[in-house]
Amino acid sequence: MVEDRVRVVIAEDSVLLREGLTRLLTDRGHEVVAGVGDAEALLKAVRELADEGALPDVVVADVRMPPTHTDEGVRASVRLRRDFPELGVLVLSQYVEEQYATELLAGSSRGVGYLLKDRVAEVREFVDAVVRVARGGTALDPEVVAQLLGRSRKQDVLANLTPREREVLGLMAEGRTNSAIARQLVVSDGAVEKHVSNIFLKLGLSPSDGDHRRVLAVLTYLRS
Repeated sequence: MVEDRVRVVIAEDSVLLREGLTRLLTDRGHEVVAGVGDAEALLKAVRELADEGALPDVVVADVRMPPTHTDEGVRASVRLRRDFPELGVLVLSQYVEEQYATELLAGSSRGVGYLLKDRVAEVREFVDAVVRVARGGTALDPEVVAQLLGRSRKQDVLANLTPREREVLGLMAEGRTNSAIARQLVVSDGAVEKHVSNIFLKLGLSPSDGDHRRVLAVLTYLRS
């Protein structure tokens, strides 16, 4: 477990939820290095840790935070991603807020996540998402993926994908591995690999893009 341990900063104005998230993570061997209740405190905590040479692996932040409870959390997250590209950011939201999800995803394609708060109840999946984002991967809520992929103004980008390829792309966006996608769709690993290769080809993602192609495949339509 020590090898997989990640260092986390939690930004959530509800003390009860903040303490709950802290307990979920620490019980599974991770280290919560700071817990704060507003966006300014989040920025300050991360910068102080960075100045000490102890930048955390990932920030878990509520989208809506004091003082206005509108977009302070996501604004701070976007700012942190700009200032510290190596820092993973996972934001939590009560509802799918397309504008915020798009803004968060429009920058670097590494270490980003957007989950609905209801997903926290699925403890194992939530903790796995935190670790995945901390390691540079993605974790997008299925409902977020469905809404973003379903936007009519983006249909031209995905027009060449088959229904099955769109389904695979959605599961990729959630951060699923090929094996996990195969289990979900009840198909072979080889079939999934073929679908993924076709998605890369149709979206114009070359092998030179390396492992980031999985993330770039999801972000391509956001940037068109």
